[in-house]
Amino acid sequence: MFSKLAWRNVRRSFRDYGVYLLTLTFGVCLFYTFNSVEGQGAMVYLARNGNPMVEPILMLIDIFSVFVAVVLACLILYANRFLLRRRKRELGTYLLLGMSQGQVSRLLFLETGLVGLVSLVVGLGLGVVASQGLSAWTLSLFEVDVSGLLGLSFSLKAAGKTVVYFGLIFLLVMVFSGLEVSRAKLIDLIQGERKNEVLRQRSLTVAAVQFVLGAVCLGAAYAILLTVGMAIAVAVLPICIPMLALGTLGTLLIFRSLSGFVMKFVQNRPKLYFRNLNLFTLRQWLSKVHTTYLSQTVVCILLLLAIGITASCVGLNQTLENAANENTSFDITIQNQSADVAGTVDFDALLAEHGVSAEELEWQKDTIFYYNDPAVTGIEDARGAVKVSDLDELRLRAGLPAYSGVLPAVLDQEEIPLTGRLGMTCLVIPDEMAGELEVRRQVWSADYAGDKEQVEAKILAAVEEGQEDYSLFADSRLMRYSDIMGNKILALFLGLYLGFTFLLAAAAVLALQQLSQAADNAGRYAVLRRLGAEEKLVRRSATQQVALAFLLPLVLAVIHSAVGMKAANDLIATAGKVDSVGSSLAAAALLLAVYGGYFLATALACRRMASRG
Repeated sequence: MFSKLAWRNVRRSFRDYGVYLLTLTFGVCLFYTFNSVEGQGAMVYLARNGNPMVEPILMLIDIFSVFVAVVLACLILYANRFLLRRRKRELGTYLLLGMSQGQVSRLLFLETGLVGLVSLVVGLGLGVVASQGLSAWTLSLFEVDVSGLLGLSFSLKAAGKTVVYFGLIFLLVMVFSGLEVSRAKLIDLIQGERKNEVLRQRSLTVAAVQFVLGAVCLGAAYAILLTVGMAIAVAVLPICIPMLALGTLGTLLIFRSLSGFVMKFVQNRPKLYFRNLNLFTLRQWLSKVHTTYLSQTVVCILLLLAIGITASCVGLNQTLENAANENTSFDITIQNQSADVAGTVDFDALLAEHGVSAEELEWQKDTIFYYNDPAVTGIEDARGAVKVSDLDELRLRAGLPAYSGVLPAVLDQEEIPLTGRLGMTCLVIPDEMAGELEVRRQVWSADYAGDKEQVEAKILAAVEEGQEDYSLFADSRLMRYSDIMGNKILALFLGLYLGFTFLLAAAAVLALQQLSQAADNAGRYAVLRRLGAEEKLVRRSATQQVALAFLLPLVLAVIHSAVGMKAANDLIATAGKVDSVGSSLAAAALLLAVYGGYFLATALACRRMASRG
């Protein structure tokens, strides 16, 4: 009997509280997806190439998974608390019908087990698909053909870890549910849905003072962050703690003061206050004000973390990519650093011996650098020299204009588009002047036409053999990209992992709260209908309450994130160029996809509850 009743309750809860079950499912999916990175294509490629970042990435994923599990556990417990409050009358009815508190607790135990089982099965299935999508996306970031690493895979290790963590979370839910029912009084259960917070009229002066204090606290926190910078503000505790405390207190005071402002503003405009169901909508929103401002503060901070972490992750990845491409105008550059002693290398012959054909190279250039002789060039401030014709060929290949300045002249390092830095100041000289100077270094550059990895492997084999007679140093785009890719993947995985977690938590908290309140208001909507309110006005009132709950924390979170991103981009930009607009737009797209989806799902569910009321 208990099993049949539990299954019926679960099906009914899914119909009314699908957002809750979807949150559990997406939590499982998220947890599995990022804990299965070890077997994803990007990590396989990095491990195959001996990238040292593989172990740190896996270690940090494990560490952050514990944090994510704690966040999701708090979220699920919070959600379960709202659902139990919604079901107090139902649970009280069970007690009135003769069931003992132990039997009711057993019923909740079975329901939680069924919900957990369904969430785990569906979540793991979605996680397998999502992990393949994440793997395909991260592999698309590589500049080499890694299509062979794509394929459907299932990580037993990640699945086992997910089952263990979420099994413990659901066990906690079962225990807390049983304790809450066992401690509840029957009268509280029967009348639980009728209890509202007392709506106290608050002075506009008090609200104004709170708003000003909140604005001052936020201004002080912003000033600290922008003045000392992100690195110092986060790393130095005497600065970090006051800054975070001021920011949190300011956010709380802003939301605390809004109820007074909104109430006075609307009441002073009777045409607005008494239009349609605005009076009912406003008072229902304010009836929860004492818990609303606390939850809105928490949600605002979660949204700030989600936006900030995601946008910083995108911005940092863009900076890393720029660093990988910096000074890598060609696929490979080989320096013969012993050209002044051992002579120049016949690269055509050397490469041909190792099976590198001309068809495998789209372009190649052998450039000679010379010792600077001030008696010839008339310039002492340089250690090397290059012919203007060689420089122009290199620049044109790299997409730069030909040199058009005076000759001879000292060049900046950035004006010579070579993969490896020469480590010396250099002159650009007329071609005829080169015959009067001694050879200092030979630099061979090329772009590949065939498979990049295969061609480079043969070239590096040739370079290794050439080391017997010459001092050769090879530097390639793939080498630099492989070095930087580990950091890029680390930033992506951790940024997206935490960003999705905080965003999911923020959206789910609001959605569950609004669903619970909508269920409580079902009877009130029925009264409105009997009083003659049109159906569309009732549904609109339900939607407006959801919109207020979702939009208010979002607006302040966007303001917070704008200041935070300014400081974060200033820090990231110290390592290279960063497109703050692009990273912010990427974060906004993620926000709209998840947060907006939760808003729509919640609004539709609340409208349906209002219609049934």
